[in-house]
Amino acid sequence: YYMGMCVAAPEKNLGYVHQQVSDSWRAFLLLSLCLQLASWTLVIYWSRRRWHNHPISRTLQAHVQPPHSSWGSVATSINSEFRRIDKFATGAPGARVIVTDSWVLKVTTYHVYMALQRECHVTVTESRQHQLSPDSASPAQILTLRVDSINPAVRPFDIRLNSTEYAELREKLHAPIRNSANVVIHQTISELFLETFRAQVDLNQRYTLPSGQEMEPCIGCMQVPANTKLLRLCHVEG
Repeated sequence: YYMGMCVAAPEKNLGYVHQQVSDSWRAFLLLSLCLQLASWTLVIYWSRRRWHNHPISRTLQAHVQPPHSSWGSVATSINSEFRRIDKFATGAPGARVIVTDSWVLKVTTYHVYMALQRECHVTVTESRQHQLSPDSASPAQILTLRVDSINPAVRPFDIRLNSTEYAELREKLHAPIRNSANVVIHQTISELFLETFRAQVDLNQRYTLPSGQEMEPCIGCMQVPANTKLLRLCHVEG
């Protein structure tokens, strides 16, 4: 556009604008041109040898092994499995986690992490409790899982997901999952309710069972003796 205006309006002397501005604007113009030149140089470097130097291409090259003969073959395999409807996908658009039949993928804004399922193992390293969740009114537990590969060319990476999605991940993930000793996973709303209920019961006074009174079975399973006594403290009219 600027070069077109130089041709369309020669009386404005736009081609000699560097002589009409201050030194600070000249430095800004020079920096802009350098950034443009560096960007095009980087793109040309990435595109050499059919994009062999591109960061995603280098990530794919770490998995070039039989039956894949090139990084393009690896990409074709990932694309084929990604199109299937039975894949596991979760996470925000800037940190998307996808698990297919053979691959564990983490797609961020500027990078793509990938690991072959048969070459990796997953460890639950951390869990965080969030009282407010945009998806539901109940608290949300976010799990952090570390994906390590036996392939030395593959860098370890972390994935995050809601604890309610953990069971679905285990069904799709064939790699072993290890759990740190200090991490407690709340997989369902029922388990979260039970923990909250126990914490509330511990705040109450201990109930002493009168002599001669039989222990009733648990009203939940009706199989084991109850360990909690419900007492009505409100007054009933009539």
